Amino acid sequence: MSSVRRWAVSCTLLSIAGCAHVDVAAEREAILATDRPWQDAIAAKDLDRTLSFWADDAVVMPPGQPSLAGKDAIRGFVAQAFKVPGFGLRWETTSVNVAPHGDLAYALAKTTTTVSGPDGKPLSLQGKAATVWRKGTDGRWRCVVDIWNDEAPPRP
Repeated sequence: MSSVRRWAVSCTLLSIAGCAHVDVAAEREAILATDRPWQDAIAAKDLDRTLSFWADDAVVMPPGQPSLAGKDAIRGFVAQAFKVPGFGLRWETTSVNVAPHGDLAYALAKTTTTVSGPDGKPLSLQGKAATVWRKGTDGRWRCVVDIWNDEAPPRP
């Protein structure tokens, strides 16, 4: 086969591969399907399972604290959170937007963090979050950027 012909065949194959259809709705559902198992892992205070939802190179940006880069730093943060009396975390993902190539996405959520208040009763803090997701070579979506903050307290 001549080099020109090889080049033409290569260009054709690359253009076909580049036009592969991504089922954005299915990818959105795959990301949403992580919500319940991730929340269940947090509720069980299962550190390893909780960490499995973040990529190895993830960055977590907690409010009022330095950013945490990588699973070792995130592990320490999560282990400390699990020690907080009454700690709990729930969220409702309100939107997921998947990039056209189907390998990156971002999600927005409303969060509720629970801790024991000064009187020992549960105290709920409402917040909001944004996460960036990347699809791995194994086909699994993992969080690569995780940032959240509290809603403003109600005005008197």
